[in-house]
Amino acid sequence: MTHKTKGIVLRTIPYGETSVITTAYTELFGVQTYIVKGVRKGSKTSQGKSSYFQPGSMLDMEVYHNELKNLQFIKDYQWGYLYEHMFYNVVKNAAAMYMIELLQRCLKQPEANPELFYLVEGSLTQLDKGNDALTANLPLYFTLHFATELGLRMHGEYSAQTPVIDLKEGAFVQNIPQHGFYLTDDLAKATSAINNIMFYSDLEAIPLNRAARRNLLHAYLQFFTLHIQDFGELKSLQVLQDVL
Repeated sequence: MTHKTKGIVLRTIPYGETSVITTAYTELFGVQTYIVKGVRKGSKTSQGKSSYFQPGSMLDMEVYHNELKNLQFIKDYQWGYLYEHMFYNVVKNAAAMYMIELLQRCLKQPEANPELFYLVEGSLTQLDKGNDALTANLPLYFTLHFATELGLRMHGEYSAQTPVIDLKEGAFVQNIPQHGFYLTDDLAKATSAINNIMFYSDLEAIPLNRAARRNLLHAYLQFFTLHIQDFGELKSLQVLQDVL
């Protein structure tokens, strides 16, 4: 039986002489791994097909799905969204690869989560379309809201009574904690603003310099490390920080 689903490519490796194995985050089935036959042939009909399976590609797919199998098959595919800038713009591509690696690290089970899928789809689309300010702040937005979808929302918001974020507790608190995992002052205030924005365009109005973005991203990933076992370090982080 076949199903039509959207999918976002997470990784792809060669398989045999002409095929690939691709892992995608799908709207209907969560993380799934597929064999895609014939995309690496030298023929005219196959030319360019491997570009569909670059990390970050958003596809409309028709797939065979068997819940008893770990490896599925793609029957047909086409672009779900055709990027104008992301594959060619160094900054946008670095931000996208950071987002994709974050998904790779955290999504281990084949569980559907439509709200999370729409967050990823929307963030990648806006990354492609957005101006420089939106592009620079979007990784921060995605990291915080991805954490929320995983059940790791930072509770509360910045105020005179709660000016500190305790990263261990995942909450805005009154006093600096005994441990070293916290944010204060402008960084806590910016986190509250990013956590509560309603529209991607609001990211353009959050004034952050390069150092602040670096510190925030480091703290947010520290938050993941504190709450997700074996989270580790993201290889894409250094590249992202170099270009932002």
